[in-house]
Amino acid sequence: MATTVPDPTGSHNEDRTSAETAVGRNIGLSVRRAVQGKCPRCGRGRLFRAFLKVDDHCSVCHLDFTSHRADDLPAYLVIVIVGHVLVPVILWVEADYAPSLTLQLGVYLPITALVSIALLQPVKGTVVALQWSLKMHGFGAHQPNKPRA
Repeated sequence: MATTVPDPTGSHNEDRTSAETAVGRNIGLSVRRAVQGKCPRCGRGRLFRAFLKVDDHCSVCHLDFTSHRADDLPAYLVIVIVGHVLVPVILWVEADYAPSLTLQLGVYLPITALVSIALLQPVKGTVVALQWSLKMHGFGAHQPNKPRA
């Protein structure tokens, strides 16, 4: 388990917590950082340079993100999550209240779209963090971390 390192002022700062230990990489900490859009290793640099575009490298610790392979998995996961949450609610409302088709389209479609869009970036960050934590693809143990000029 990673420990929090006190900063010079004496307060604790999660940004200085190490996600990488001698034993391995802290999966929970790296996922929590990536869900917030931060680098899974240092927690200070940004993970995304655009809404769903992963940056080439961390601006703080220079971790190279170019080897990640999130591909379509985040979109599939969002579909599964949203479907498993909203479909039972929609079926319950339909069975008990039978609202008009206009009301259903006016409520269900915007809610589904907004929830899906809101989940895309955190889910993609989670996939990238899991790949880094589990040393998948180019995030292996012997990856050189050269600072970019």
